[in-house]
Amino acid sequence: MTRYCPICSVILHGRADKKFCSTKCKSIYQYEQRQEKEVFYFKVEKQLRTNRKLLKQFNKEGFTTIRKSVLLKEGFNPKFFTHYWKNQKGEVYLFVYEYGFLSKHLNGKDKYVLIKWQSYMS
Repeated sequence: MTRYCPICSVILHGRADKKFCSTKCKSIYQYEQRQEKEVFYFKVEKQLRTNRKLLKQFNKEGFTTIRKSVLLKEGFNPKFFTHYWKNQKGEVYLFVYEYGFLSKHLNGKDKYVLIKWQSYMS
C-alpha cells in the first residue's frame, strides 16, 4: 500500500508509521491545525481592536456623543467589549479596554455616549 504526505502528496518512504515527508510539511500541518482551533479567538481579538480604535478615534475629548449609525457603519460591533461599569444613575457603560460607550435614545435618534476610563471608576 502506497502512502502519501497529506500536505504535498509526495510518496512516503521509510518507517511504516511515517506521516509526513519532511519536518516542513509536519510544521505546516500543525500550524493549520492550530489556526482552525483558534479561529474564534482571532475573530474576537480583531473585533476588540477594531472597536477600541473606533472609540479612540471618535472620542478625542474623553466624553462625547455620536450617532450609533456612524460607528456601526465603520465596523463597530457593540457585542464585543471587555468589561462594564455602572454609574450612580444605574446606567451601564460597556468598555473596550479604556474606552466606554453607552447606548442612548436622544432627540429621536439612537446614539452612543462615549467616555474614557477614569480612576474613580475602579
